[in-house]
Amino acid sequence: MPANSKYLTQSKWQRFGKITAGILGGYLVAQTLHLAVAAYTNHVVVLITSTFSLFIIWAALLTCAFLAKKAWKIWGIYLGICLILSVLIYFAPPLHPLPA
Repeated sequence: MPANSKYLTQSKWQRFGKITAGILGGYLVAQTLHLAVAAYTNHVVVLITSTFSLFIIWAALLTCAFLAKKAWKIWGIYLGICLILSVLIYFAPPLHPLPA
């Protein structure tokens, strides 16, 4: 049974935006989240754990991208989260500094 057409996105650009936000934006958010956690904790444990948790977070963000009404809003949210996490990564204290 097909979906009711009144609930489907009519614009091809909105559909393309939601798909790319879900795939690319969701991956960027999941990856920067793991990098931010690794910057403040033991990075070896985070890298081992990220094999599974990154996929789970990416799948959840992929699904959430289709709940938004407009694609540019979800892109803005995902890029804003990436920017905040990138600032946290930049200002993270060095856990294993290089010897001088």
